[in-house]
Amino acid sequence: MADNVTSLFRSNAAHSPSMAALARESDGAGLVDFCIPCNPYFPTPAMFEDMAARLRDIITYYPSSADTITAELCSLLRLPPQCVAMGNGSTELITWIDHLLVRESLAVPVPTFGRWTDQPMETGKRVDMFPLQESGGFALDLAQYAEFIRARGTKVAVICNPNNPDGGFLHKHAIVQFMDAMADLDLVVVDESFLEFADAEVEPSVVQEAMLRPNVIVLRSLGKNFGLHGIRFGYLVANPSLAGRIRSMLPKWNLNSFAEHVVFMLKEHGTEYQQSLHQVRRDRMDMSGQLSSLPGLTVYPSQGNFLFVRLPVGAEGTVVRDRMLTEHRLLVRECGNKIGSSSRFLRLVVRPQVDVRRLVSGLEQVLYGTPRRGAAVPEQATGTGYSSGTAAIDRLVSETNGAGTQGLAAQAVGAGPGAPGLPAAPAAGIGMPLPAAPSPVPVGAGGGMPMPAAASSGPPQMPQQAPQPVQPPPVPAPPVPAPPVPQQPVPQQMPQQPVPQQIPQQMPQQTVRQPSQHPLAAPGPVPAPVPVPAPMPAVASYPPPQMPTGPTPPGVPARGGLTAAQVRGTDGLSQAPGTSWSGAQSWPEAAGMAPLG
Repeated sequence: MADNVTSLFRSNAAHSPSMAALARESDGAGLVDFCIPCNPYFPTPAMFEDMAARLRDIITYYPSSADTITAELCSLLRLPPQCVAMGNGSTELITWIDHLLVRESLAVPVPTFGRWTDQPMETGKRVDMFPLQESGGFALDLAQYAEFIRARGTKVAVICNPNNPDGGFLHKHAIVQFMDAMADLDLVVVDESFLEFADAEVEPSVVQEAMLRPNVIVLRSLGKNFGLHGIRFGYLVANPSLAGRIRSMLPKWNLNSFAEHVVFMLKEHGTEYQQSLHQVRRDRMDMSGQLSSLPGLTVYPSQGNFLFVRLPVGAEGTVVRDRMLTEHRLLVRECGNKIGSSSRFLRLVVRPQVDVRRLVSGLEQVLYGTPRRGAAVPEQATGTGYSSGTAAIDRLVSETNGAGTQGLAAQAVGAGPGAPGLPAAPAAGIGMPLPAAPSPVPVGAGGGMPMPAAASSGPPQMPQQAPQPVQPPPVPAPPVPAPPVPQQPVPQQMPQQPVPQQIPQQMPQQTVRQPSQHPLAAPGPVPAPVPVPAPMPAVASYPPPQMPTGPTPPGVPARGGLTAAQVRGTDGLSQAPGTSWSGAQSWPEAAGMAPLG
């Protein structure tokens, strides 16, 4: 039974198996899902009871036309219907965008949602993949991304905000600047499928700006936000010409009766929906803190309803995934099949605290043998060591673009690897320096694997042992009846090189989204605000890194070697104050883009 279940993952090239497939291979009892990013607090039990009571009518009769359902949704969102197209899930909309609006090439940062790479490749388009650097916390630098697009001559650009799987967030004014800078492209797509879970800004969406521009589409999800992945529905927002072109290709009844029922009942449950989003944000902060306490586990800051984590050195993600499922009935997302990632990374969906405690306990036993002691799960093959996924990027980019990432870097500056202003790229597959192997720790001495020290601005310095004093040979004694004991020179104490102190990982600073008139929120009680933790003191002061003239080569830190916490805390990716668009000029510089003038 266990072999049948785990084999489902190996037979799916790009995505995890469905819950229906898992249920067919097992009894499904007690399984906790940390894989599918879904809102666990919505719909409410009363809403589920209402749908169950009307199940017969819902599945017996035809739904209303897509225009009718779209008009009802637009009345809740306060959007003009001519600017909206609803689809049978965001994947259907991505498919039509590819068929109708992508001519020959599409640029997308990786890792990201797999359909943004797979869909255009399946239709013969060139996919220009911009690798997000692990050394920079997978943060997207929009200035370097723009340079990459210009160097490649790409026709369509995609941004996911927050990004899946790492949860990286870009501020609204930076995305608007990027949209305007790319006004000559065929299309710019901003995928906001997980934006409802973000709290870094009060109004982070760019839907209003998209409707005013001729080449911008914003994609939104409903299944993820409403906790109803099984009901395939999502929508896009664009100017009337773009939205109408997509809408004209969709079938008249492309939305099912369940989607219609949920859309029409939302007006009565706006308050519960807002409360569910607040609870997910609180759970994200709590879950991040609990996971960060595990030795050797790195948790990246996230604005989605999931957390991207790097396993300790020596842990193999597929083994961890299979054991968590078969031994602890916990389903986690191993990210080795995501382009730009590797098997050392997991994406874990935010869930209630009772489930998180079960997750942490399971990880302790799988990673350390017993709670926080023992060794990590071994690699499946010897000699593989540490991998940042750079080799996979080089291979895939080379196959689709004909050059590979190093070739792209050379093209960006019009010269070879030694061109001024662009650091030479290391060999493919090297990536970051190998971390030191964990030392065995006696039981009772705070066991488990030591936390890796935060990256510094310079090359990593390994602690060195002080050299042992060399004793000279003894001095021969004079010929006397009782030879004295030869004198030994007193060894001088060599000063030891200080061992770098382990810097505690900076927790992602969560800003509470102030209560606003959300289109789906009905008058009612507003959840109490969550106290905002005091900002952590800066670890160190780093000069701003010199901006290269082209895309970052593989393995080269995108932010001068800073850790993810340092990047998001010191270089303009910190959370913006809750101001309206009119005050955008006072916001901090984000993602390397120049401030608004």
